[in-house]
Amino acid sequence: MPENWFFMLCGEANNLKLESLDFVDVEGLHNETMATVEGLALSNYQFLKYRKDSMDKQNSLKNVKIHSENITPEAINRLTILIEAVCFARDLVNEPVNKLNATLLAETISEKARKAGAKAEVFNKNKIEALKMGGLLSVNLGSIDPPTFTILEWKPDNAVNKKPIILVGKGVVYDTGGLSLKPTKSMDTMKCDMAGSAVVSAALFAVAAAKLPIHIMALVPATDNRPGGNAYVPGDVITMFDGTTVEVLNTDAEGRLILADALAYAKKFDPELVIDFATLTGSAAGAIGSQGIVAMEAKATEAFARLEKHGEQVYERLVKFPFWDEYRDMLKSEIADLKNIGGPEAGAITAGKFLEHFTDYPYIHMDIAGPAYIDRRDSYRGIGGTGFGVRLLFEYFSKMQ
Repeated sequence: MPENWFFMLCGEANNLKLESLDFVDVEGLHNETMATVEGLALSNYQFLKYRKDSMDKQNSLKNVKIHSENITPEAINRLTILIEAVCFARDLVNEPVNKLNATLLAETISEKARKAGAKAEVFNKNKIEALKMGGLLSVNLGSIDPPTFTILEWKPDNAVNKKPIILVGKGVVYDTGGLSLKPTKSMDTMKCDMAGSAVVSAALFAVAAAKLPIHIMALVPATDNRPGGNAYVPGDVITMFDGTTVEVLNTDAEGRLILADALAYAKKFDPELVIDFATLTGSAAGAIGSQGIVAMEAKATEAFARLEKHGEQVYERLVKFPFWDEYRDMLKSEIADLKNIGGPEAGAITAGKFLEHFTDYPYIHMDIAGPAYIDRRDSYRGIGGTGFGVRLLFEYFSKMQ
C-alpha cells in the first residue's frame, strides 16, 4: 500500500463529492482503523479563509464514522480532540502576521485553553518590563506591536505528577532577522516562526479537553522581530530575566533570546520536566530535513527515551544530537556571560546549549525548524503548517496515566 494512501483516499472521496465515509472494523483491527481515520481527517485539512473562492475549493468530506465493537467511545473522543488540536496548530501557523500578531496570538491560545477548562494568563508589556525579561524586550524593540508572555495551565485534582511538566514554545510571529536581515526568499515563510508556540498551546488544549490526569503548563513568549525603530543591533549587551548578560552578535538568533527568559521563568514552578519546541535553527533543518525533530536532553534520559519511543509510534520521530559540555565553550564572550551565536559549526547544538544555560531542571530541547512548515504536500501533513509535535506530545501524556 503506498505511503500517501490517506491522501489518495481523501482526494478520491472529495473528487466524488462525498460528504461522509463509514469505516466498519469487521476484523477487530483497532489500531489500523484508528490510524486510517486519523490520516484521512488530517489529509482533509484546508486553510482557505482568505480565498474568495473558498466555497468552491472547500472539500466535500465533512464526516467520518467508525463502526466497531472494539473501539470505545472514549477512544473516538480522544482521536477527535487530537485532530482538532493538530488543525488548531496548523491554523495558527498558517495565519499571516497582519492577522495574528503577538497580542492576537496570546488571545487566541488563551481562549482555546479556557474552552477546554484550562487557565490562562497573559503578561502585557508593562508586566514583562517589570519582570526584566531582557531577551523578549530586546527582540521586540524594532516592533510597533507589544510583546506578550502567556501562561497556560491544566491542573486536574487527580494529576499523576506532583510537579508540573512545562512546555515552552517559541512565539516569534514573524522573523525578518532584525538588522541581521534575512534574504527575501528566506523571509517568505517566516510567519511560521511561531510554530513552537502553536505546538505547545495545541498540546495543552488536547490534554485539557481529554481531561488527562496530567498537570502541565505552557509558557509562550511572543513578539515579531523587525529592524525598525530602536531595534537591537549586533554588539548590544542585554541582561536576561535571570541576570545573565548576553552579547548579541546576530539579531537573527532571536528565538533563543525569548526562549531563555521563558526557561528561566519556568524555575519558579519547580518543574518535573521542561520541553521546549522551536523553529530555532536552519542547521537543524539542514541536518535532517523535514522528516523529524532534532532533539537534545539534559538530565532527562528516561523522559527522552519515552518521547523517542512515542515518536516512532506516531511517526513524529526524534534524532538525538549530542549535548556535550565542550559546545558551551563556543558561546563564551569576551565582554558578557554569553554570546548568542556559537559560530559556523554545530549551530543547532550551540543554540541548544545556549538555552540549557537558563535551566536547572530536567530539560529537553526540540528544534522543529525542518518539519513545522512544508511547501509541498506530504501525505497527511499537507502544505504549510503541519502541527508536527502535537501528536507526539499527546501520545506521551496519554501514556503517563
